[in-house]
Amino acid sequence: MPLPHGFTVRLDRHTRVVDGGRALLGGFPTRLLRLTARARPLVAGREVRVAGPASALLAERLLDAGLADPVAATLPQPADPRYTFVIPVRDRPRELDRLLTAIGTGGQVIVVDDASHRPEAVAATAARHGATLVPLRVNAGPAAARNAGLRLVTSPYVVFADSDVVPAPDTVPTLLRHFADPRVAMAVPRITALATRGSATWIGRYENARSSLDLGAHPAAVRPGSPVSWAPTACAVARVDALGEGFDERMRVGEDVDLCWRLIEGGWRVRYEPAVAAAHDHRVRFHDWFLRKAVYGTGAHPLAERHPRFIAPAVLAPWSTALLLALLAQRRWSLPAAAAVFGVTTVRIARKLSGTREPYRLALALGLTAHGAVAALAQASALLTRHWWPLTAVGCVASRRIRRAAAAAALTDVVLEYRRDRARLDPLRYGIARRLDDLAYGSGVWLSALKGRSTAALRPRFAQAPGRPGPAR
Repeated sequence: MPLPHGFTVRLDRHTRVVDGGRALLGGFPTRLLRLTARARPLVAGREVRVAGPASALLAERLLDAGLADPVAATLPQPADPRYTFVIPVRDRPRELDRLLTAIGTGGQVIVVDDASHRPEAVAATAARHGATLVPLRVNAGPAAARNAGLRLVTSPYVVFADSDVVPAPDTVPTLLRHFADPRVAMAVPRITALATRGSATWIGRYENARSSLDLGAHPAAVRPGSPVSWAPTACAVARVDALGEGFDERMRVGEDVDLCWRLIEGGWRVRYEPAVAAAHDHRVRFHDWFLRKAVYGTGAHPLAERHPRFIAPAVLAPWSTALLLALLAQRRWSLPAAAAVFGVTTVRIARKLSGTREPYRLALALGLTAHGAVAALAQASALLTRHWWPLTAVGCVASRRIRRAAAAAALTDVVLEYRRDRARLDPLRYGIARRLDDLAYGSGVWLSALKGRSTAALRPRFAQAPGRPGPAR
């Protein structure tokens, strides 16, 4: 089915209009999309509004390339907007009451009790709010609990909500608008911090700025290898007929990532919409927080088994690999070699822009090579301080160069991320929390790799440059 009339997309903030409006540059990976004479007038004020077959085709092309995002406020509600909440819970009657109060009476609610220690408290809370209760006798995990509720859903859409979130009143109605695109299977809001007494602690303030569930302030298509490579289902709206059998019940962590990637592999779209939010009751006690970060890491190996093309601690092009190796060598020839790689890459990028006016000036003005180099350095930093930290620790004992590289990576990462996150926390405690975060997650990744007897989740992927796309008509 084509996009409906009135469906509006807006060019992504990273998308550049180049060559006098004859081409668009952006997406992940970066690509050049040449616009035909017929397509150029359809881009008005960085927006494309579907008004016929040509504009519908262009909007589809922009969405597929990651060059544009739907403007949610302009999209219509689905013809049948009925939805059902599915809430997995184990104990937490107070949090469940808070969530059910926020939901109100807008739709059907199914509460799945995943073998609570005090089931009577959960049952009483569900009954007080008129929710349907599905009790499980054996603790099966969040994936199985969600599936148990999903099997009872009769509405076109399902809203998954964990008991420790509180969605804003406009969250579900806004997310439903994304289903005007017939290829959207799931849409998720931004996960923000719920204000509690514990959120004022230093761990709480770090989580407010750097939660693993917060995917940022900008809308995006969820796709592996992009800045938004997965989406949490702590709060998510999904098209029931797209979910099939639902979550993989063998997974107790990473089941949301697996579902996202299976949907994408099946040709569906998953949208991230930060214009609306669900507040999450973050873990703020140190022990709980550190353990949860490690648990997140243990999902790496199961995901590597199921999605070997998508899971990688870093994705590097040949040229960026050469650049990193030259810099990590820390020899007299390192900077000249890195500069040579940088120069050759700039020339190759300019050649890919052939057909535009002044491709070399354009390549330099947009800083495409510089952006790629910064991204490669950031990934190398993450490898040293997060995914490969046990190897880094061993290397620091034996090598002065590795010590220098690790120190530079750790300090640069803190400086750049502290500035970006604008945390309400002093730099010292932010830096300590950042390194502990990496230590916990990396430990979980290594535990999962050792348990699975595989290094798949630890190996970087070396990607080839994408081919040239054809013109948009």
